[in-house]
Amino acid sequence: MTANSKLNTRRLAVCAVMAAVMCVIAPISIPIGPISITGGTLAIYLSVYLLGGAWGTASVLVYLLVGFVGVPVFSNYMGGAARLLGPTGGYLVGYLPMAFLAGLIIEQTWRRLGGQDKKSAALALAVQFLAMVLGTAVLYAFGTAWYCFQAGVDLQTALAACVFPFIPFDLMKMAAALLLGFPIRRRLERAGLL
Repeated sequence: MTANSKLNTRRLAVCAVMAAVMCVIAPISIPIGPISITGGTLAIYLSVYLLGGAWGTASVLVYLLVGFVGVPVFSNYMGGAARLLGPTGGYLVGYLPMAFLAGLIIEQTWRRLGGQDKKSAALALAVQFLAMVLGTAVLYAFGTAWYCFQAGVDLQTALAACVFPFIPFDLMKMAAALLLGFPIRRRLERAGLL
């Protein structure tokens, strides 16, 4: 087995672990309207922080497929195709472009600016936070368009119900993912898992 295939096997294992983390955290939710506050986005932010765009998106895809087949891993312990394809399913499907975009930027930033000095690390964290904000904006756009179409509501109604209440919580989740992700990623790299 070559060194590259060993690294890919290790990344695949971390990908599976992160999909499992999503399956455990995402169903825990606080309903505040048609969409619930969940730990799902926190798990995705952490996954893409650790795994980057491609592997982080793969972990999200595994999570969505598990929910699609009926395992109750979506908010409020629900699962199934109807949940994924229903009015709020756009926010679930929107996890994929969010993960890919944020993960890609985070990975590139980690490679270029993730040096040991404090100035480089601070700049990297700022760019990575902005990557999560950008990815979340894509998630909001995708999910809101889907919700408007499926629920037959106007944009203002959809934004008031499905986006504005979640912005402060998502910003807190992004900060938590950075605080948790940075030391976890360093340890995984030292252990040869990333």
